[in-house]
Amino acid sequence: MSSPSPSSPSSLTLKPMLDKLLMRHSLDAEDQAALLALPHTLRHLRPQELVVREDDVPKTACLLLSGFAIRHKFAGNGARQVFSIHLKGDIVDLHNSLLGFADHNVQTLTRVDAAFIPAPAIMDLAFSRPAIGKALWHDTLVDSSIFREWTLNVGRRDARSRTAHMLCEFALRLEAAGLGEQNEYELPMTQDQLADALGLTNVHVNRTLKGLRDEGLIEHNKRSVRIVDFATLAQVGDFDARYLHLVNARQLSKEIERATG
Repeated sequence: MSSPSPSSPSSLTLKPMLDKLLMRHSLDAEDQAALLALPHTLRHLRPQELVVREDDVPKTACLLLSGFAIRHKFAGNGARQVFSIHLKGDIVDLHNSLLGFADHNVQTLTRVDAAFIPAPAIMDLAFSRPAIGKALWHDTLVDSSIFREWTLNVGRRDARSRTAHMLCEFALRLEAAGLGEQNEYELPMTQDQLADALGLTNVHVNRTLKGLRDEGLIEHNKRSVRIVDFATLAQVGDFDARYLHLVNARQLSKEIERATG
């Protein structure tokens, strides 16, 4: 079971959320202080623990302080589709809190430290401080941009491209969050979980990763990933970083284009 504990509103517990919002928006000192002062409860979650279950009526929004989580949903035949991976600084169920009930599941991949913030407190702050409201709105729009890219990935790219694309995306998001390097990181997903994210079978994922290794594009050992040639892997994955809306995404895309001719 997760273990809740109250946290002082004057602490810097919520700083990962502030740091992420500041990547795209400027907030004055009062806005920053108001974000950090949001009421919250700390919880320590185990791997595979459900944060939100489909049809729940969430009263709080979950901010990841450490660890990784996924959004997913089950089809009628029991097959699972993973829609996104989330990491430190992400508010993983702001959508559910605003919509009134959860239309999908949010589940931890690893051990997670999380802050649960009352949804009304976030909404009051967003409406009373327009700069914060705009920053949070922007954050949900970037989530939507990533969802669209994942839909394209599963629907129109082959297995090799899908896998390469996901490896590139995760590398850049980890680097932006200060959790890894562009060319080397720990991937917190099993092959079964990757299969659910890529719309492939476990066997197909294994074969595809082996193919990328044999081509000299990556080195992969258990959860460890080293990207040997990022530009070529991005070309294989039809990867254009602009959909992530990172500060340097447009420049990176131009560099990849130059490197691959």
